[in-house]
Amino acid sequence: MNYRMLGYLFGIIMLIEAALMTLPSIVSLIFGESPVPFLITIAILVALSLPLAWRKPGDMRIYAKEGFVASAGAWILLSLFGALPFVFSGAIPNYIDAIFETVSGFTTTGASILQEIESLPKGILFWRSFTHWVGGMGVLVFMLAILPADNGQAMHLLRAEVPGPTKDKIVPKMRQTALILYGIYMCLTLILIFLLLLTKMPLYDSIVNAFATAGTGGFSVRNASIGAYNNPAAEWIIGIFMLVFGINFNIYFLLLVKRFKDVFKNEELRVFLIICLLATAAITLNTIDYFSSTGDAVRTAFFQVSTIVSTTGFATVNFDLWPSFSKTIMLFLMILGSCAGSTAGGLKISRVIIAVKNMFRSIKKTVRPRSVNVVRLDGEALPEATLHVTANYLSIYFALIVAVTLFLSIDGFDLETNLSATLACINNIGPGFSVVGPTGNFSGFSYFSKLLLSFSMLAGRLEFMPLLILFSPNTWKRN
Repeated sequence: MNYRMLGYLFGIIMLIEAALMTLPSIVSLIFGESPVPFLITIAILVALSLPLAWRKPGDMRIYAKEGFVASAGAWILLSLFGALPFVFSGAIPNYIDAIFETVSGFTTTGASILQEIESLPKGILFWRSFTHWVGGMGVLVFMLAILPADNGQAMHLLRAEVPGPTKDKIVPKMRQTALILYGIYMCLTLILIFLLLLTKMPLYDSIVNAFATAGTGGFSVRNASIGAYNNPAAEWIIGIFMLVFGINFNIYFLLLVKRFKDVFKNEELRVFLIICLLATAAITLNTIDYFSSTGDAVRTAFFQVSTIVSTTGFATVNFDLWPSFSKTIMLFLMILGSCAGSTAGGLKISRVIIAVKNMFRSIKKTVRPRSVNVVRLDGEALPEATLHVTANYLSIYFALIVAVTLFLSIDGFDLETNLSATLACINNIGPGFSVVGPTGNFSGFSYFSKLLLSFSMLAGRLEFMPLLILFSPNTWKRN
C-alpha cells in the first residue's frame, strides 16, 4: 500500500472541499447570513490538508487496491468534514444527524432527518443541495479533471467511483475524459437553470433545484418539495431532466461527435426509455381517478416515475397513498435505477440486462450442455469476467438488503418502513414508503440505524467494492 500517495490524495480532496465551501460562504453573505460555520470548516480542512498535500510524493503509483481505498476514503472524509457547517450553524446540532444528512447529500440519496427546511439559512441549504451536484459526477472525477495524472493510474480511480458495470474511456486520455464528462454535466445544469427561470421560479430556487436534479439527489429547499411551487411547467422540465441525467453520459458524447448509429444501437438506453414509458402509462391508468384531469394524471405519473427511476427523490404528491399496483411499480423502479455511467443509483439497467441474459444462457446450457452461448450487449460479446462481476454484485446487493433490514427492525418500525428505507438508501433514492415516505423522514431512527443507513448510502453509491476493500483486513497486510 502506497501510504504517502494516499495521504497526498486525501490532502488534495480536503483542499478541494475547502474550495467548494467558498460558494455557500458567498451565498451566506449575499443573504445577510453569517459565513462563520463555513469559514471555520475551511480553516480546519486547510490546516489538516496542508501537511499531507504540501509535497507531492516521488512514488505516485496507483494500483487497483489503492484506487478503491482512495475512493472510499475520499467519500468518508468528504462526509465527515462536510457535516461540520450543519453543526456549527446549529441547523443540525447533533453530529450523527449531520453526518447522515451530508452522506445523503454527497451520495445523491436525498434521505433527510430534517422535519422543517424552509426556516434554515440559505447558505446552509445551498451547501446541502450543492453536495448533490458535487457527488453526482464524483469528486475523484473532478480531481482528475483539474489535476494531471498518469493515464493508467487514473483509470483505477475512475473505475472505483463511476457507477455501472462498464467504465469505458470516451477518449484515450483520462484527464480529457474527466473534462468532457464535467463539461457535459455543467452545460446540462446551466441549461436546466435557464429553463427553470423561464417558468418564473426564483433564481436561488432554480439553482439549488438544478443542483439536486443534475445530481439526481432530491434535496429541496421547500417542505413540500417540488409540489410547493404548483408549477406544472417546472414539473415537466425537472421530470425530463431527471431522465436526462439518468442516461449514460457517453451517449451525449456520441451525440456531440455525431455517432448517431452508436446511440441508436445502445441497448441499455432503449430498455430504459421503454421502462419509463410503460411505467408512466400503467400508473396513469391506475391513478387517473385521483386527479381532476387526464393531463394532471399523466404529468404526475411521469414525474413520479422519473424521480424514482432516476433515484432523485423529488415529490409532487404522496405516492404512498396510491393503489398497491402503482406502489409496486414504484418499488421495482427503486431497485432498477437508471443507466450505468449516469449520476443515478440503483442496480443499473445494463446490469439487469446482463443478469437476465445470463439467466437465459444458463437455462440453455442446462438443456444443451455442449452448446456454445455468449451474452451480448449492444451486439458485442461480453467477457466471462463481466458476467462474474455482475453476479458477485447482485449477491452482495441482496445480502446487504437482508442484513440492513434486519438490523433496522430493532428500532421497532414496520417491515414496509424498514425494507423501503433500506432500498431507498442502498439505491440512493431518498423516499421510501410508510414512515419514510414522500411526506416523512428518517429522524425517528436510532443513531445506530442512521450510521448503518449512512454506510448503506456510501456502499450503494460506490457499488460496494471500495468500502468492502477499505475495511478488509487483507487490504492492510504488508504482503
